[in-house]
Amino acid sequence: MIERSDTPAGRRFDGVIQTLIILSVISFTLETMPGLSTWQKLLLTGFEVFCVLVFTLEYVSRIWVAEHKLKFIFSFYGLVDLLAILPFYLSFGVDLRTLRAFRLLRLFKILRLPKYARAIRRIRLALALIKEELILFLSLSGVLLYLSSVGIYYFEHAAQPEVFTSVLHSLWWSLITLTTVGYGDMYPITAGGKLFTFAVLLVGLGIISIPAGLIASALSEARDIAEDQAAVNRDSEDQATKDQADEDQGYDDQKGAEPSIGSVKPDQ
Repeated sequence: MIERSDTPAGRRFDGVIQTLIILSVISFTLETMPGLSTWQKLLLTGFEVFCVLVFTLEYVSRIWVAEHKLKFIFSFYGLVDLLAILPFYLSFGVDLRTLRAFRLLRLFKILRLPKYARAIRRIRLALALIKEELILFLSLSGVLLYLSSVGIYYFEHAAQPEVFTSVLHSLWWSLITLTTVGYGDMYPITAGGKLFTFAVLLVGLGIISIPAGLIASALSEARDIAEDQAAVNRDSEDQATKDQADEDQGYDDQKGAEPSIGSVKPDQ
């Protein structure tokens, strides 16, 4: 029932767990609202305790029925399940209940949606095709991020020492400028700083467009590979079906050609 969702009991169990996950995320969101009354806080706290107990029982049960227990414990879903309930027992300062939202990815498995499985396989293949390019791009982006923070520091530190205090403080400006976000909390006021910012913005446009182009091209190539593989599989299945039909036809012809015992005349 816990591991198999192809049975009525398994589907009901998964449906209950997924519903509790959604409700627990909603409950966590409501807890952050100001002005909650005492009974509302108690209600949300009581529901959280109930959810944690259910999730704990489910987590222990999944470990119990898992064929490879350590593999499940250190798997993605196993770690998410553990981190979602552990702070409740250890009273960590960081609230990790929102990690339960990741467990909704199990819906793809529960609902048996083949198109999502094919899409995930294509994304995985696309990332594998451009893995080296992405690593190189991320490395260059890190270098540009550092160099731009150094540049704006030297341009603006003298004019705004309280804003561009150090190169480390300038990293935030570099990040929001290279990504073309521009919150406006840090901006240059000197002529050199403005010209430097203009150059960084042009580089930032390229930083956004390059990975988008790489991923789009890789996804297109992954789709072509998947379609070619599907065509090969269909041809193999058709050929196997044809060979089986020819074999059956040959067997029937051979059986029809065999003389019956009564039709054989004894030698004179």
